[in-house]
Amino acid sequence: MAGKPKLYYFDGRGKMESVRWLLAAAGVEFEEEFLETREQYEKLLQGGSLLFQQVPMVEIDGMKMVQTRAILNYIAGKYNLYGKDLKERALIDMYVGGTDDLMGFILMFPFLSAEDKEKQRAVIVQKATSRYFPAYEKILKDHGQDFLVGNNFSWADVHLLEAILMVEEKKSDVLSGFPQLQAFKARISNIPTIKKFLEPGSQRKPVPDDKYVETVRRVLCMYYDVKAN
Repeated sequence: MAGKPKLYYFDGRGKMESVRWLLAAAGVEFEEEFLETREQYEKLLQGGSLLFQQVPMVEIDGMKMVQTRAILNYIAGKYNLYGKDLKERALIDMYVGGTDDLMGFILMFPFLSAEDKEKQRAVIVQKATSRYFPAYEKILKDHGQDFLVGNNFSWADVHLLEAILMVEEKKSDVLSGFPQLQAFKARISNIPTIKKFLEPGSQRKPVPDDKYVETVRRVLCMYYDVKAN
């Protein structure tokens, strides 16, 4: 019997959070090794575990996988969250890609200066409400189904819920003009595996704080200033 997947990353969201979400949605237990020192990171590098010299890295099924999208593709396919045919997979890829674009505006938010954070908060809300959420609102309204693709729970649904909750952290009423997405959020949040992941004590990470930012900067020797989009 294969062991649990093991995730190598920081004790925070970053690019690994979507991997945590997808494993949790699939009902898969996983272990984590948190990078806290430069020495830990260099040990992974020297051991050849990081093919492109970067994390996230996930040990799963005898592989040491890097590149976030490849990791997510594998998990989605392994646990039947990637559609039933090539057309559905293409739609899932398209929707996940759109959600990724929105998440990109949020990913570096913790590393911005206080002034740039306020500017970026406005950008995140504007992009969400004028470009991305209207698209998903239309998809759900047009086909009248519970899920984004094929009326089956998929990676696209997991990823969108993750993004919605992240944007709500920037503006709590951001879904006020999107009734389809409000209903979608309620449905997906109540799927048993998702509901468990959203409860206190799960492996879901909180909003990144100063400690997380300092750890990432120290481990990656990341001392330059990050600029807002």
